[in-house]
Amino acid sequence: MTDTTTVKRYLPWLVAAALFMEQLDATIVNTAVPSIAASLDVTPLSLKSVVTCYTLSLAVGIPVSGWMADRFGTRRVFATAIAIFTLASVLCGMALNAQMMIAARLLQGLGGAMMMPVGRLTIIRTFPKNELLGAMNFVILPALIGPLLGPTVGGLIVHWTTWRAIFFVNVPVGLLALYLVWRHMPDYRGAEPRPLDVVGLILFSSGTAILSWLLEVFGEHTLDTVTAGLMLVLSIALLAAYAWHATREQFPLLRLALLKVRTFRVSVLGGFITRLGVGGLPFLLPLLYQLGLRLEPWQSGLLMMPSAAAAMGMKLIAPKMLARFGYRQVLVVNTICIGLTIGLFAFVGPGTPWYAIAGIGLLQGFFNSLQFSSMNTLAYADIEAKDSSMASTIASSFQQLSMSFGLACGSLVTAWFLGKVPQSNQVVVTQALHHAFLTLSIVTMLSSLVFWRLRRDDGSSISGGGSPKAAAAVAQDPTPLSQA
Repeated sequence: MTDTTTVKRYLPWLVAAALFMEQLDATIVNTAVPSIAASLDVTPLSLKSVVTCYTLSLAVGIPVSGWMADRFGTRRVFATAIAIFTLASVLCGMALNAQMMIAARLLQGLGGAMMMPVGRLTIIRTFPKNELLGAMNFVILPALIGPLLGPTVGGLIVHWTTWRAIFFVNVPVGLLALYLVWRHMPDYRGAEPRPLDVVGLILFSSGTAILSWLLEVFGEHTLDTVTAGLMLVLSIALLAAYAWHATREQFPLLRLALLKVRTFRVSVLGGFITRLGVGGLPFLLPLLYQLGLRLEPWQSGLLMMPSAAAAMGMKLIAPKMLARFGYRQVLVVNTICIGLTIGLFAFVGPGTPWYAIAGIGLLQGFFNSLQFSSMNTLAYADIEAKDSSMASTIASSFQQLSMSFGLACGSLVTAWFLGKVPQSNQVVVTQALHHAFLTLSIVTMLSSLVFWRLRRDDGSSISGGGSPKAAAAVAQDPTPLSQA
């Protein structure tokens, strides 16, 4: 085993490289959807499952990743995840039809589901508390750079070569990550591995998969009302059965009892509804730019950059705003601001100046970043240390589900307004997208009502966590967080 100093030097680079690969892949595909659809001879809206199935498989696989790491060790699981992710990327680039593409994306999502939670877990177990903040900040940077580069890189690749090349970008990064795993990845295992909740996994996975599939096909009018109703009842019944099962299982897949903690519940449920509105934007905006405005993929990618750049800038301001105004005021007002900026995209048309579109993107990225920073940190305000791992698993699973459902809902609303009109009709497609933006705007603003449940001082332990007293407590406790 490599000495501790060397591990600390290279481990953040390793996890950052894996996170960069995952985040780049999650956004690089969006600008290529119209080109992929044309190549595979399907409509762009029907190809939404290529994006949705990736995030859905992440949501289904994340709860299992912690159990796998405890059972088989962080090094083996992390290396396997990177290998699966890289191989699936190659299969995506070689896809001959939409079905093969969807299958490869599902496999890729499962690799990503094991990759990032295990990477973060390894960081937490390697660095003591007084070094953890710096290590995690370093690791998180690629999560911001990936969305910044993804749309632009994807657009340029599609413009100059072929859409298949966007999936091969992961290969050199994946090979480098595998080398770093072999040289510098520590191997941690659980002291007392818990049994896998197989029944819970089947119930939860089946319910979420059916619900997501139903949202996809319903928007294309290919399912009769009775069948759709029965499938909806089945998915709800499966999820309800899991909720009942989780209360009686000693080691449930997701311990839903943590939702009794008010700040955690408000953060998770409020964030779920908010992301239903925000989650559709990465898929709908490239369609607006390329199908509605007739822009080239690389031009569409450039218009996505202001949002990611503003998100990075907000990370420097968010702590001060939360300390000044508190979580309740920030989340209520900011959620309404997000809804209003989503609604502004309904007024973007062929004659809209590029700087006006870029300005809306800047506002969107600014408000989104503040929202996610606030929700993600509020979730742990009142969670005890012994429950932090399970709370993180629940929050991550709900986050991925909401993004997946958001993509499906955005496409569903667009397809509903579009009806049976061909998607080559620029005017009607643009109008349908405008209706979708207005609908998502209303849904997002309504989610602000959830955050009214917060109290004025909720989250003050986090927003004021930079006090000298707290800093001294951290500095004096070198115990790894996993053993605290």
